[in-house]
Amino acid sequence: MALCVATHASAEDWPRFRGPNGSGVSDSQGLPAELGPKKNLLWRVEVPMGRSSPVVVGDRIYLTALEGEKLVTLALDRHTGAPIWRRDITREHSNKIYVGNDTATPTAASDGENLYIFFPDLGLVSFDAAGKERWRVELGPFHNFYGLSSSPVVYGQTVALVCDQPKGAFALAVDKDTGRVRWRAPRTQTTSEGFSTPTVYAPERGAAQLIVTGAYRIDAYDLETGENLWWIGKQGVFPIGSPVLQAGMVIAVSSGSETPEYPPYETMLKQLDTNKDELISPEEWSRDADFKDHFGWVDTDENGRITRAEWDAKLKEGITEYGVTGNRIGGTGDQTASNAVWRFKKSFSSMITPLVYRDVLYLLKRGGIVTTLDPRTGDVLKTGRTKDAIDEYFASPVAADGKVFLLSHSGKLTTLKAGPQWEVLAVGDLDETSEATPAIADGRIYIRTHKALYSFGAPR
Repeated sequence: MALCVATHASAEDWPRFRGPNGSGVSDSQGLPAELGPKKNLLWRVEVPMGRSSPVVVGDRIYLTALEGEKLVTLALDRHTGAPIWRRDITREHSNKIYVGNDTATPTAASDGENLYIFFPDLGLVSFDAAGKERWRVELGPFHNFYGLSSSPVVYGQTVALVCDQPKGAFALAVDKDTGRVRWRAPRTQTTSEGFSTPTVYAPERGAAQLIVTGAYRIDAYDLETGENLWWIGKQGVFPIGSPVLQAGMVIAVSSGSETPEYPPYETMLKQLDTNKDELISPEEWSRDADFKDHFGWVDTDENGRITRAEWDAKLKEGITEYGVTGNRIGGTGDQTASNAVWRFKKSFSSMITPLVYRDVLYLLKRGGIVTTLDPRTGDVLKTGRTKDAIDEYFASPVAADGKVFLLSHSGKLTTLKAGPQWEVLAVGDLDETSEATPAIADGRIYIRTHKALYSFGAPR
């Protein structure tokens, strides 16, 4: 009995996307550096397809998935991977989105007992630990070509969610026990898609604040009332990576450029307009392999034709300030001039949430390029490439036990020795596609691929 009590007492949770308050950091000890099919693998279980990340609460691991028209929620035993319960909800509508995304991309969140899930094709839904539905709040339909991937967050008695889209964007807070909407704040400044998950800043005095990275700016909302307290502009467009808090600062990432990223409309017509009507149809658009699956991104009125005005609007949309930014937290109203501290424009990915671990900021980009910065100043400490993992990356880095863990799109697992001058300790290969950020809890690291969930750890 004493052993069982001690084991339970030492357990820790990873209750939301990127763990405690979205930091990506765990206090776990004893994590192995070598991870792979034959290296420190404790178990592997097949799971339905999904891009959401695992969360760990008590003796459970929770996942969401999509199986046909079924919106799936899974509870698994954290020690064995054995299924505990599964709940299916048949979706009544399907938002038409990019083929590389789906409605099971947002990650679940928990208050330590109950579960809170956002399916863009449904809304918010809550289950108790036994899998009984407690309440649901229907939301949508949404009009984001690339879909929604922002995950809910729980703080105190509140579940908060951000739904950014070109028109009708909003932030929402509901009572975690009843689902009653406490406030819904229109985000009228948001004019493009956004995908980042918010975080919560709790000042020494005053109400907690919901920190949101959206199109062109960072916003702070009073978590109790929804009041837009302060904001910082010049932040770029299409935010995917989430905000990270560090020593009174918020670190954010977004995309943009100083000149148009794509050719002018005349060039597009010469390349694609075969019938010479000065419009681009889906068939004509598909002639370009890089553009093929992205027609809906430009065809904003959904009439099946891309016009000069639509193309020019997309060119204009992306010309903005951008990069990784370090910003002081606080104030009232527009704090762009006073709170922006530093900006870094090289060797980063706007899709991946930065990691701050032991006073070092880690950035990861395509090709396995890792850059470390001083999070206080933005000064570069080191830039290098991981060995044997030169790949695409969608999962964000996580850290524990003096190690930083990276997961590539093709399933390569890289372990770094943490530090300003980081070193590669090991590289493993699951040979399975993954876009989910790993979870770390109680000396275990959990990896979700498109096929399976893995648990790695040193033998006990």
